[in-house]
Amino acid sequence: MFRISQYMRELKTAEDTGQYPHVQSRKARGPVVIWNLIRRCNLTCKHCYSFSADHEYTGGLDTAEVCKVMDDLRGFGVPALILSGGEPLMRPDLFKVHDYARKLGFYTGLSTNGTLIDEETAVRIAQSKFDYVGISLDGLSVIHDKFRRMNGAFDKSLAAVRHLVKLNVKVGLRYTMTSMNADDFPALLQLMRDEGAQKFYFSHLNYAGRGNVHRDKDANHIATREALDLLFDHAWQSACEGHDEEFVSGNNDADGIYLLHWVHKHMPQWAPDLYARLVDWGGNASGQMVANIDNLGNVHPDTMWWHYNLGNVRVRPFSHIWRDMGDPLMAGLNQRPRPVQGRCAQCRYLNICNGNTRVRAQQMTGNPWADDPGCYLSDEEIGAPPTIATHAPFVARNRTIAIHHA
Repeated sequence: MFRISQYMRELKTAEDTGQYPHVQSRKARGPVVIWNLIRRCNLTCKHCYSFSADHEYTGGLDTAEVCKVMDDLRGFGVPALILSGGEPLMRPDLFKVHDYARKLGFYTGLSTNGTLIDEETAVRIAQSKFDYVGISLDGLSVIHDKFRRMNGAFDKSLAAVRHLVKLNVKVGLRYTMTSMNADDFPALLQLMRDEGAQKFYFSHLNYAGRGNVHRDKDANHIATREALDLLFDHAWQSACEGHDEEFVSGNNDADGIYLLHWVHKHMPQWAPDLYARLVDWGGNASGQMVANIDNLGNVHPDTMWWHYNLGNVRVRPFSHIWRDMGDPLMAGLNQRPRPVQGRCAQCRYLNICNGNTRVRAQQMTGNPWADDPGCYLSDEEIGAPPTIATHAPFVARNRTIAIHHA
């Protein structure tokens, strides 16, 4: 996750004081774990990475197994759990699981489509003391309902935001931009302010699940840059006005480099300081500081790698799986610099983005170290000559990763 507002506040402080603030690096011992506790969902969204639907999926971890895994995660230094699905609110023991997570001291987030959050459920969420609730909105009413494939989905999700805000639960809007919903992006930013949501998460489309099927609809690079310009402008205005809001982005670590260029344009005197901060941030953290456990207990480098299993928590503890660098993908993800090829290898900002999102390269070419097709920066901007990417097959433990098609 790229925390745009954090950097904008630092820049505002620098502008006000004439000195860039010293920010101590905080590195967690373990990764943030996004946990798909359930695959079942009441919706069948077009960009769902888990291909969820409204029917039972067998083989999921039961309550005791989940709690046992949480014990291991906490002992391994995992600081935060994002409870996701499917739709996590369809899991009968969700609040029991969450209570145990809170007892162990985890920061807890709930990732939901919001359609099941009525007033009563909102009260339960507030009483359970979730640290954050993220609700997905793909646009305004017409576009959102089309993406979610349910009439009235937008109204229900918006009602959920209102219920939670009223109860002083920290709530944010989550938005994945494609060419089909890019026009609604400005209105959603305004909706955030109007409804009192505290956070806006802008997600670039990643090629996984139904998102892989719809990757031809991915917003083009010009539209992506225009959207980031708007997001940066909102975050800067919010910082200048002292609003307690967060603007963040995900699934495209080129955003850090694009922000650096934005600062070069608007306040170049702080570009060297920001550069140092971005190098410290380190870019893509898949397989390092971000992990995923699916509903069956399979461990993945992040949520977009569901077609690649590192192991299963029923067989080995997560702490053992995550430290196993015998897997060539994990070894490469943890290498610094990563063994990227072609244009990415020529990028002078590799120490910032860390090779960006490797799953897009793998889905497009079969090679996780090839160029990231989602990088919207020009060769001139990254200081690289035009290159031809190497698309050799990637072999992992005697199996070749296939490009995933629905």
